[in-house]
Amino acid sequence: MTTLAHPIGDSAIMFRRSLVRMRRYPSMTVMLIGFPLMFLLLFVYVFGGTLGAGLPGTAGTGSRADYLAYVTPAIVLMAAASAAQGTAISVAMDRTAGIVSRFRTMPISASSILGGHVLGSLVQSMLGMGVLLLLSVALGFRPGADVAQWLVLIGLLVLIALALTWLTIALGLVSRSVETASNTPMFLMILPFLSSGFVPTASMPAGLAWFADHQPFTPMIEALRGLLAGVWDGGTLALAAGWCGLIMVVGFVWARNLFRRPAPLAG
Repeated sequence: MTTLAHPIGDSAIMFRRSLVRMRRYPSMTVMLIGFPLMFLLLFVYVFGGTLGAGLPGTAGTGSRADYLAYVTPAIVLMAAASAAQGTAISVAMDRTAGIVSRFRTMPISASSILGGHVLGSLVQSMLGMGVLLLLSVALGFRPGADVAQWLVLIGLLVLIALALTWLTIALGLVSRSVETASNTPMFLMILPFLSSGFVPTASMPAGLAWFADHQPFTPMIEALRGLLAGVWDGGTLALAAGWCGLIMVVGFVWARNLFRRPAPLAG
C-alpha cells in the first residue's frame, strides 16, 4: 500500500462501492428488512393480544397496542442484527473471491477496504431500523420521546449498528466460505428472544432470567424502550452504550488482526 493514499478519500470510494452493491442486489436489502418485519407482524397480530395482557403494570388489561409499544425496540434491534449479518456475507464474498487480495495490490489505504463495508452497513442498518419504526407508527405505535430523546435514540441506534457491524465483519473474515458467513452471525438474531425484548425477564425460569438480565441486548432494548416512551434512564443508557463500546472494540481489534492474515481457503 502506498503511504500517499488518502484514507478518507479511499473510504469514500469503497463506501460508494457498497452502495452500488446494495443497488445491484436489492433483494438482499429487502430480505434483511423483511425478516424482522415478518416478526413484528407475527408477534403483534398473532401473539399481541395474549402477550399484551400479561405485560407488567397492566393488571391483565394490556392490549395489542401495548404489546406493539413493548416489542418495537426488540424488532428494531433485530433489524440492525439482520443488516449486520448481510455485512458478514459481503465481507466473506470479497475475502474468499480474492477481491481483498486484489485491492492489496492497488494504491489504496488498507483501512478503507473495511471502512467501506462499515459505512455501507451503517446506511443499511439505519434504513432497516427506520423502516421498522415507521411501520410500527403506521400500526398504531405512538412514541412519547421529545426532541432530545430522539437525538439520543438515533445516537444509540448508530452505536448499536456500528458495534454489530464490526463484530460481523470479524465473523465474515474468519469464515472459510460465504455459506459459513451467512450462518455464523445467526446468534445475533436469537439473542433478542433470550432478552427482555418479547416478554419481561421476570416471567422466565430463574436461570434463563439471569442470562437475559445480563446479556448485552437487554440493556440496549430497555434503553430504546425508555427513550421511545419518553423516559430518561441514565443507568440503562450508560450500560447499553458500554456494551456497544465493548462489542465494537472487540470486533474492530479482531477484524483488524484477521484482515492482516492471508485469506482462508474456500471450503
